[in-house]
Amino acid sequence: MGRRESRDERGITTAEYAVGTAAGAGLAGVLYKLLTGGFGDRMLRGMFDHVLSMLGIG
Repeated sequence: MGRRESRDERGITTAEYAVGTAAGAGLAGVLYKLLTGGFGDRMLRGMFDHVLSMLGIG
């Protein structure tokens, strides 16, 4: 009963980095598709127009 099992966890950090890298690449792909499509164009134009109106230019 008082014996504790020792587990080798050396590869866990590598697996965590792999999952984080895959998630980051997936998010980058989704953002790329959103920003290069019609939605992204409208969003960027809206933000640009809003900033110009806040500055009193547009």
